[in-house]
Amino acid sequence: MKRLTLVRHAKSDWSLPGQDDWDRPLNKRGQRDAPEMARRLRSRRLKPELILSSPAVRALTTATVMARELKVPAALVMQDERLYLASPADLLAVIRERGGEAKHLMVFGHNPGITECANRLSTGEHIDNLPTCGVFTALFEVAAWDGLGWDSGREVEFDYPKNHP
Repeated sequence: MKRLTLVRHAKSDWSLPGQDDWDRPLNKRGQRDAPEMARRLRSRRLKPELILSSPAVRALTTATVMARELKVPAALVMQDERLYLASPADLLAVIRERGGEAKHLMVFGHNPGITECANRLSTGEHIDNLPTCGVFTALFEVAAWDGLGWDSGREVEFDYPKNHP
């Protein structure tokens, strides 16, 4: 069994006109939401063994903050440029290639690809939109990440900052 957690980057700051999309940092809400979502994962004992992130500032910052809260060593947070604005097929390819031996893999990316990927992986309900800092996690009956396929996720969980219990 493998567990995959897909995370959309936290809310980013659009206040600097002309700033390159790649370089946008988190805004105050994003800085608040990222540790909160990590605490929710930790309370459910969902700690990844490996984190893959888009190197865009907003995604990598979200990944770094959540890794710190989850006590995942910085050396296990890997960047992959292919995750920047990746399509579902590109996300799947990176997961298959870079998942390694991790039993629980966490991937940080961007919409619309991250939402579409979650929907294509899940056998459960459809997610209209994975909000900023939203988390999708599911179990997959595969021995290795290269066997991951569409419509195979079970025990799916979906959480996001405004989804307070």
